[in-house]
Amino acid sequence: MPTNFDTVLIANRGEIAVRVIRTLRALGIRSVAVFSDADADARHVREADTAVRIGPAPATESYLSVERLLAAAARTGAQAVHPGYGFLAENAAFARACADAGLVFIGPSAEAIELMGDKIRAKETVHTAGVPVVPGSSGSGLDDAQLAAAAREIGVPVLLKPSAGGGGKGMRLVRDEALLADEIAAARREARSSFGDDTLLVERWIDRPRHIEIQVLADGHGNVIHLGERECSLQRRHQKVIEEAPSVLLDEATRAAMGEAAVQAARSCGYRGAGTVEFIVPGKDPASYYFMEMNTRLQVEHPVTELTATLAGVRGIDLVEWQLRVAAGERLPYVQEDITLTGHAIEARICAEDPTRDFLPTGGTVLALHEVQGDGVRTDSGLSQGVEVGSRYDPMLSKVIAHGPDRASALRALRAALAGTVTLGVTTNAGFLRRLLAHPDVVSGELDTGLVEREAAGLVDGEVPDEVYAAAAAVRQAALEPPVADGGWRDPFAAPSGFRLGGERAPVRHWLRVPGHDPVAYDIRPGEPGAVAAQIEPDRVRITVDGVLHTFHRSGDWLGRDGDSWQVTDHDPVAAALRGAAGAHGADTLAAPMPGTVTVVKVAVGDEVAAGQGLLVVEAMKMEHVISAPHAGTVTELDVTAGTTVAMDQILAVIAPHEPAGESATVSEGEQESAS
Repeated sequence: MPTNFDTVLIANRGEIAVRVIRTLRALGIRSVAVFSDADADARHVREADTAVRIGPAPATESYLSVERLLAAAARTGAQAVHPGYGFLAENAAFARACADAGLVFIGPSAEAIELMGDKIRAKETVHTAGVPVVPGSSGSGLDDAQLAAAAREIGVPVLLKPSAGGGGKGMRLVRDEALLADEIAAARREARSSFGDDTLLVERWIDRPRHIEIQVLADGHGNVIHLGERECSLQRRHQKVIEEAPSVLLDEATRAAMGEAAVQAARSCGYRGAGTVEFIVPGKDPASYYFMEMNTRLQVEHPVTELTATLAGVRGIDLVEWQLRVAAGERLPYVQEDITLTGHAIEARICAEDPTRDFLPTGGTVLALHEVQGDGVRTDSGLSQGVEVGSRYDPMLSKVIAHGPDRASALRALRAALAGTVTLGVTTNAGFLRRLLAHPDVVSGELDTGLVEREAAGLVDGEVPDEVYAAAAAVRQAALEPPVADGGWRDPFAAPSGFRLGGERAPVRHWLRVPGHDPVAYDIRPGEPGAVAAQIEPDRVRITVDGVLHTFHRSGDWLGRDGDSWQVTDHDPVAAALRGAAGAHGADTLAAPMPGTVTVVKVAVGDEVAAGQGLLVVEAMKMEHVISAPHAGTVTELDVTAGTTVAMDQILAVIAPHEPAGESATVSEGEQESAS
């Protein structure tokens, strides 16, 4: 057990904070959680030994406040700080501030963070150490014109990357030279928002590449080993969604060569602790790998290494434990020959996002939750029932990891675990990931970083299945049943049975709506042959439609099955018609596609705009979404300014369309109602 400290403060939140607390508890070390006002009821706060409020919801005033974090450590007697990943995990100034305050920073030195955090210097350093690097721009602090010139010299397609960051934030793939100026501006804006530094570099884009990274572990005595690779090629918008270990692409010779290159990269910066060296690999030529960057922290996907790495014949390693041991000054008791890989592990990231709405961030209160654990499956999560998922922080909620003796068994186990994952109240990508893992190219291991983007449309179930409406109507029908009086008597004339004297039963109609879809009228004919049969339970509904039994989890208006979920609300067609008659803006209205914050407003009331012109930018969960004009027209309403916090579907602006030449501006009642 690390003996240099007995209390550790975790300078993070959510899933990773819960993960670190688990290891601290196993080692008998007291854990200190920190939280903003938005996280007062969060799981990591409840699971820690003690917790300290560090400020209001904005990260800049809480999780990114070095002063408040150090004050929390001092108040609780912590001797060390674990930064998790994200926020200040790769912030050299924070590492120095911890050292200056007499705290052990559980990670590498500030100098190593600074060096590897600057992608330009990092490439130069590892290249000098003999590690191959991706061709790209040279020099730091290039202005927009110099970046554009470097991109043209390399030749499109090129990749714009923030020098100070990672995780895909601020990265832009540019295939058209004409778009360079706009993409550079957007990349700088996102880099500044995410990392406080808008320095960019440009690299050659390798078509259909694979993303493979090597886990390294180094102590403070000059010993460095690697624990094998992770395949992270399944990405969307440069963000990893599925990771696995080992990679099916590498043979033993290439694995050994890349591992040695990663070790040399770590040595070149005097690394200490757990870190990851990332490589871009041409799928058709795995031996031609290139260094991309080094992440000087624990990675989100570290569990797949923990489940496959075998140390001196013992499978499984706790990387957080070894971060603590190395930070406490211990020597690594292993050499490279002690490390082997056993079986196969695959991880899926569960995020608060809606695949049917182009993966826009979502939010809400977790009404029902079931996370799979055991039998080769592990779920690392920051969720608990009743928790509010907001738009302030990263959208990742949890990770589901499966291990098996081979890749096929791990894939099957992970698909089953995703099908068994229930998160009602917040739309997630779990169902999408389950379908992705069944894609033929994924099953065969024919991966590349563009696969998800190419195949996403076919993996999104855009239509609401009929049985969802049937289940929702059945629940509402059951709620209409009259109560049972004393003695077990029920008034038959109060039952919504559709009974009519001298005629066939009339249907009982339920108007239903799933957000983003048209309203549906679902008719139930109770008691008739062939009628839908339903069994309603407090947390489930089982319904037979056309002879097929369907089982849904339910809570409130929410239904869930196989990782997918739907919020099915009541719809009032009369009220909707009245709203239309009252002159709803309809297609002229720009509404927030997700809960978030308006960061850019490019127009004012009275401005003339062109169809497709970008007017505003809404940011949520570290993602920007440009709001564009639906048609040419005039801005007649503008209800937000930069910094305004908005809810999903909140009205942002109204664009009155330009009247076509020779046509009247009068809108008929029918047209107006249709637009609503």
